[in-house]
Formats: sequence, C-alpha cells, structure tokens
Amino acid sequence: MVMKKLISPLAAAMLLAAPMASAAELKLADFQPPTHFVVKNVYEPFAARIAEKTGGDVTVKVYMGGELGPGPAEQYNRAVDGVTDIAFGLPGYTASNFPKTLLTELPGVISADTGTARMNANVDLLSDEYTRVVLLGIWNNAPNIIFTASKPIRALADLKGLKIRVPSRNAGLVVEAWGASPVSMPAPEIYNAMQTGVIDGAMTDATTLGAFKLAEVTKYVTTGMDTTISSFFLIMNRDSFEGLSEDQRKVVLEAGRDAAMNGNKAWLGIADKALSGFAATEGKEVITLADEKAAEFDAASAAVLDKVVADAEAQGIAAKAFIDALKSE
Repeated sequence: MVMKKLISPLAAAMLLAAPMASAAELKLADFQPPTHFVVKNVYEPFAARIAEKTGGDVTVKVYMGGELGPGPAEQYNRAVDGVTDIAFGLPGYTASNFPKTLLTELPGVISADTGTARMNANVDLLSDEYTRVVLLGIWNNAPNIIFTASKPIRALADLKGLKIRVPSRNAGLVVEAWGASPVSMPAPEIYNAMQTGVIDGAMTDATTLGAFKLAEVTKYVTTGMDTTISSFFLIMNRDSFEGLSEDQRKVVLEAGRDAAMNGNKAWLGIADKALSGFAATEGKEVITLADEKAAEFDAASAAVLDKVVADAEAQGIAAKAFIDALKSE
C-alpha cells in the first residue's frame, strides 16, 4: 500500500491556489497561558511584521493555552503533522530529536546575554535536526535556577535526595550530578507538583515566578552557580512554508529571527524584575551562593558537560565543533 504524505490544511489550500501563492492565515500554537508575556513581546511584533511586509496577504493567528491540543511535549509533532502551521516549543521536551541543539543548555556553553545571537549566527550547523520542519527562530531564556518549596539550598549537600523538576534530559544530568533526583516535567505542571509535594523544587528560570505563578509555592530561590540555560524555538510546518511565495517565505524567516531576539530580551528583562520582586517579598529569600559553595556545583556540572560532549561525538555528532563555533566571535 502506498502511503500518502499528510499536508496541512494551509498547504493544501495554497496548492489549490497555484501557480501563485495568495492570502493565507498562519496558525501559531503555544501551550503557555494567554496572559503570558510572550504574546505582547514576541507574537504581536512577529504577526505585525509579517502582515506589514506581505501587504496583509499573510497573517498570523495565535492560539494560546494549548487550544490546538494539550501537552507541551506534542508541539513538535503538531508542526510536523500540520495541526498548526507554526509552533512554539522547547527542544528539551523532545530531546531525542535535538541532541546538538541541546548542547546549548549545558553550563558554560552559551551565556544568557549572547546565546541567542550566537545560536542564530550558527543556525546552519543545526540544519540536520530540522529537516521535518522549518526553524524560524531559536532563543535562550534566563539562567535556570533552583526553586524550593520549603528547604533552603545554601550548599551542594542541601540538594541531596530532593526531587527537583528539570526541563530536559541534559538538565536532569546536571541536577543528578548535584545530588538530587531529577523529575522531567513541563512548566505548566510545576505549580501543582510543588504545592502537593510531588516535587521538592524545580530548576527553571525566574520568569516562571510570575508567568506560571510559582512565587506562590516557592519559598527559596538559589542562584550563583553555573547552571543550565533552556532554549525555545518557533518551528513551521514545511508544507505550509513551501506553500508561500518566495518573497513571503523570506518575510516569515526574517520575522522569525526578530522574534528570537525579542524573545531573549523579554525573558531576560522579565526574569530580572521577577527575581527582584521575589526577593523583596516578606517570607521569601533569594540565596546567592558564596564563591566556595558555587564552585562545588560548578565542578559537578563541568563533569556532565565533558560526558555529554564525549557521548555525542561517539554518536557521530560534531559536538565540539558546534560548541567552538558558538564560543567564537
């Protein structure tokens, strides 16, 4: 039996409209709540640029809160299968598809301030991981720090035996090296898990204090160590992308790169404000590790980086070359 390739509704419509691409409305799916700052800071400028530069022929409609389907880990498949034209997601939620991309989250590979620019400058080195979709933009968050519900973390030994939520496999390896038990979990599930004691804490960035209301279930935040930095991406169904005209495709790609830079700027700025607000709240504490205590964390995570890179090289992934490219100016 011959299997027919599935194409998205948009792609089918564009094919019927051949030979020239016509007006199209692109669906953008995001699992985060409709109140999330990504809407104003990333999606509104993204949609506005596309509409302006295509003369209104291509528009973007945003579906927040998993409206096009529940489950953050399914975002990649939604883009591949054409459930949506564009999807926001984390490479870490489908880690097996993005081993090279996820090298960027390991401590010391990129910095929060320059990582997005470096990743997009070297995006061609990631092309083999995005053959089933079109990578429109990729950006990093603020450093992932440790939130705990009731126990302060002032030294590496304080993490021993605690159940800590992690955003990805590599982050789990880091947390494990720190002596805790990693629990893989999407961000929307952290609140209930911390509130009910399913986990003792979470590795996540400071924006989640407000965006996912984690300040309500967090008493301590620990910073000061070299830590992981998560990446987010906007990916597009390949048939939907190819259904656009050449000029329209160029506009969408340019808007995607701008969205990445806007995303990084928003995450860093909001993380800084959220952490300051948390520190100023009665009954809450931001713990900044002393240098000698931070060094204990850093030594443990450095060993993880060496192992992950060695394993990737053994699998035929040019991990060292990619990391070197990210660090070069």
